[in-house]
Amino acid sequence: MTPPRADLDRRKFLGAVGGVASLAALAQLPVGPANATPRPAGGNYPFTLGVASGDPTSTGVVLWTRLVPDKFVPGGGMPATKVPVEWQVALDAGFRRVVRTGTTWALPELAHSVHVEVEGLAPDHEWFYRFRYRSDVSPTGRTRTAPVRTGRNAAVKFAFASCQEWSSGYYSALRHLAEEDLDLVLHLGDYVYEGGIPSDGGYRKTPVPAVLQAAPRDVDRWRMQYALYKSDPDLQAAHARFPWMVTWDDHEVQNDYANTQSQYEGDISALRAAAYQAWYEHQPVRRPARPAGEGPRIYRRLQWGDLAQFDVVDGRQYRSVPPCGWGEADACEDAYDPSITMLGRTQEQWLYDGLQRSRAQWDVLASNVMLGRLDHDGAAGDLLWHDAWDGFPGARQRLIEAWKQAETRNPVVVTGDWHSTFVNDIHADFDREGTPVVATEFVGTSLTSNGDGEVYGPYYGPMIKYNPHIKFFDGDRRGYVRCTIDRSEFRTDLRMVTTVSRADAPQYTYASFVVEDGRPGAVKV
Repeated sequence: MTPPRADLDRRKFLGAVGGVASLAALAQLPVGPANATPRPAGGNYPFTLGVASGDPTSTGVVLWTRLVPDKFVPGGGMPATKVPVEWQVALDAGFRRVVRTGTTWALPELAHSVHVEVEGLAPDHEWFYRFRYRSDVSPTGRTRTAPVRTGRNAAVKFAFASCQEWSSGYYSALRHLAEEDLDLVLHLGDYVYEGGIPSDGGYRKTPVPAVLQAAPRDVDRWRMQYALYKSDPDLQAAHARFPWMVTWDDHEVQNDYANTQSQYEGDISALRAAAYQAWYEHQPVRRPARPAGEGPRIYRRLQWGDLAQFDVVDGRQYRSVPPCGWGEADACEDAYDPSITMLGRTQEQWLYDGLQRSRAQWDVLASNVMLGRLDHDGAAGDLLWHDAWDGFPGARQRLIEAWKQAETRNPVVVTGDWHSTFVNDIHADFDREGTPVVATEFVGTSLTSNGDGEVYGPYYGPMIKYNPHIKFFDGDRRGYVRCTIDRSEFRTDLRMVTTVSRADAPQYTYASFVVEDGRPGAVKV
């Protein structure tokens, strides 16, 4: 027997997660050791960054929060000691039917962040969770577990998004995303940006403290960068509403970096280590993602019954330095050398083995950079953007061959990074004309990055004629992509906002596309 579903109106839920818990909710939590621990400096509320959940399975999920009563000081305003934090999981938002509870340590060496890996939950259900430190109770979050089995009428609804530079605009798109009916959110990188924040807040016209105006270089400053971003109420609402699976791209460390190398300053190992540490501390991810030993492992897989398999990859930590040059450069033979890799050999093998074992109807690859080819100059030359898979064509071909060898029924790639929207046919070999279409790629635009300006439309627009496999392009809108997968099709809706200069900007669906089961290539509907 499975527990009954606890339904909750979405707008009532979003109102609940926006504020501090009521006195009645406080009374329902048992008295425990948290009451005896030190109060934060000044006695300020510690759950200023909200709550989040992530990496769901059929039996569990990760719950996240961080105690940070003072966002822009080293240590976040917490005492330099470990403190106990209580947590609860319930079937209902009122916590009348609590099913799991416990106490965990918030450690100063992890910025008093909390990652609770809850197990023993029933599959394919929604759950509600919260935390307590001393007498303070966090906002309530909602999450869900994945199904073990998926029937003939099964469906999974998710959204993917990326590129949310704080000073480029308000998270109006995330405000709308939090009101969607979704099972999951994929965030594909550029969660924060590595630069200093303009004193006037950029598009937001919100003055920021002087400490934020210099670029992050050490872990304390990176923590402040995340604290600024995560203090946004619309980002908090979207996290509290759905479980997320996150990966990183370049701006979580430095623009276009590869492994430990930067085109600007050579070896950036120390900068990368500090940035990776802060990323882990602020994301709802599992223990392997904690920086330790050989570094964090963030590539992972989610099974949604036999309907869909999601492979979330790390396209930064293990990649080779692009052999033909950084950024825009001519193609070269060195990029086909078998030793040149985008994912690293270990991750490649993990991905290919997972494709071989997959019994899912749809295999979704969550990628931080674009897989499809983008020829910049057509017959005039072979100019490409080498920070994407175009800089690693041998590695791209290995992935395509892996799909073919595994007889992957419906490979679909969802991608971030470009601040633009592309819908791409993926051909069996981009170096040979006339090869069949074997997969489909949807590249989503940014949530805020580049603001409202027309930047990439004029730049990339003239190139599209050289790339007949690009079935759709738009370079000047902001938003996210909503996806619905069922037994017959993979549908995407481009959900755009009219402006990022207002937190309450209206939303609209700009275009929709469908990939039919067994027929690679998207069709506009």
